[in-house]
Amino acid sequence: MTRSAEFALPDLGEGLTEAEIVRWHVEVGDRVEADQVVVEVETAKAVVDVPCPHAGVVVTLHGAAGDVLAVGAPLTTIACDDSPHEQHRTEERAGSGNVLVGYGTGGTATRRRRRAHTTSRTLRSAEPQIASAAPSPNGAPRVLSPIVRRLAKQHGVDLSNVVGTGPSGVILRRDVDYAARPEPPQRDGEIRTPLRGLRGAVADKLARSRREIPDASTWVDVDATRLLEARALLKERADISLLSLIARFCVAGLRRFPELNASVDTERGEIVQFRHINLGFAAQTPRGLMVPVVRDAHEMSTAQLSEAIAHRTVLARAGDLEPKHLTGGTFTLNNYGVFGVDGSTPIINHPEAAILGIGRIIDKPWAHQGELALRKVTQLSLTFDHRVCDGATAGGFLRYIADCAENPITALADL
Repeated sequence: MTRSAEFALPDLGEGLTEAEIVRWHVEVGDRVEADQVVVEVETAKAVVDVPCPHAGVVVTLHGAAGDVLAVGAPLTTIACDDSPHEQHRTEERAGSGNVLVGYGTGGTATRRRRRAHTTSRTLRSAEPQIASAAPSPNGAPRVLSPIVRRLAKQHGVDLSNVVGTGPSGVILRRDVDYAARPEPPQRDGEIRTPLRGLRGAVADKLARSRREIPDASTWVDVDATRLLEARALLKERADISLLSLIARFCVAGLRRFPELNASVDTERGEIVQFRHINLGFAAQTPRGLMVPVVRDAHEMSTAQLSEAIAHRTVLARAGDLEPKHLTGGTFTLNNYGVFGVDGSTPIINHPEAAILGIGRIIDKPWAHQGELALRKVTQLSLTFDHRVCDGATAGGFLRYIADCAENPITALADL
């Protein structure tokens, strides 16, 4: 005997209310096992593999690649076997609810999720090779969904001219919809773009930061000549980035000025200082600005910190960061110097208490050892929540980072 069960898009956590279907791993008529990954969805934070808790045959797929579904909306309908195992899964769901890969209850289900996760990651790891392969004879780029191809044909869209915004450049339905428009939607000469997805999430967080946090900024010019020399020496042993050196100094600085490694609990009227340091850093990706987080940065060496930052950056640009790597930060670094600008007053990454910005490093005349010399100079800027500390603390922290940058060998010897 069989029965039909509807599997809804589960709560993805972190206040996320919707997700876009990137690709289905199953088709109507396929048989699935409990906790098998059936679909890949993209939230405002990351691309997530979603396992189905039911075992049976796929009857319906509620949506196509590119469709945006709300949490709780149906994803699939499964014709389930009323087997003892399925009954066990029904009882398990009563206690834990729908779960994502890597979360939920233990035992056999956990092992199945681990296998599903491994299979999904194997498929995903192969994507860059597929994406970088030579184009097909007709020049068409990668399109995984037949619905997207049909939509392109209906609208007369040449897929070879469409830029895909999905993982590894996959063309999604929204890309075809955009390309099919004769011109961007306008009103009174204005171009209007829906503020949703990652852009909407960033907008909400930045607006909340400005709305709730009485911030102040301070900055200082720094002679980074020795910092560049130190990095060159360190690269002979390990691939240490400039950002990771500044990150290492920030970790040490937050130990000396813990007031900045904090958050304000507005509901209870308390300042919360953290014993751990989860270091976030701004990363520009094809999807927009993201802030990957390196957890427990205070327990890492400089080389380990550099490796972790590089690893998170690769995952962020590929859209493969897990939600846990995008949340829980206690302090953020923002290297806007890569965009060729000298300075900025960065907005605090709510609910943190401070953010350090790094400008570009350029040649400038500088007073060095009593003489005017051409030195490598950068600007550091600190924006901080004035509720957690006063200017003396913020200035002391910034001056400490600047001193470390100007005398990195001495600083590293003390760390």
